[in-house]
Amino acid sequence: MIRPISGLEIDLVYSHPHNAAFNMPKESILSLGSTGHQKLVNENKIPENKPLTIIDFSLPSSEKRMWIIDVVSGVILHYGYVSHGRNSGDLLAKHFSNKNSSYMSSLGFYLTAETYQGKHGYSLRLDGLEQGFNDKARERAIVIHGADYAKEEFIQVTGRLGRSLGCPALPREEAKEVIDLIKGQSLLFIYGNDTQYLEKSPILNT
Repeated sequence: MIRPISGLEIDLVYSHPHNAAFNMPKESILSLGSTGHQKLVNENKIPENKPLTIIDFSLPSSEKRMWIIDVVSGVILHYGYVSHGRNSGDLLAKHFSNKNSSYMSSLGFYLTAETYQGKHGYSLRLDGLEQGFNDKARERAIVIHGADYAKEEFIQVTGRLGRSLGCPALPREEAKEVIDLIKGQSLLFIYGNDTQYLEKSPILNT
């Protein structure tokens, strides 16, 4: 039986030779992500062998802050840049919202859904799993898509990535590969420095 990440497999993520080329996610944040993953697998709400994606919005947008992790082997499948919402902050995302037209990012656990062709090209819909924090994601059209403002060259000019209307936007040249890797009911966890979320998350606090 394939097992999701547990404490032992988290150690494997940090010790796997393949991952030595990457800056690693903070262990405390990966632990939160794996806790949610384990809970949702146990409740039969997500497949147990799909990748786990971690986005750490406590890091500045000038740093790579998105990891896609194979939950079986602990191998990091992707490590890259991701933009936050324009009203969440400039270099750092400090404010988060679940409200329509807030143009802020939303924290918490998401289930990846179907792909589509939209104004940003090939995109991936997200369903927020946490009431009050991100459950309006589909209504708000919070999706993963590519954007020219989400690439490293933008940082070299402005000192930070450009910002979205709340979507986790990726470098355009990486978007299709990432979307195809995580589409179809894999788990995404977006973390930020927000005490209210950590104290009241429906998934982390049950």
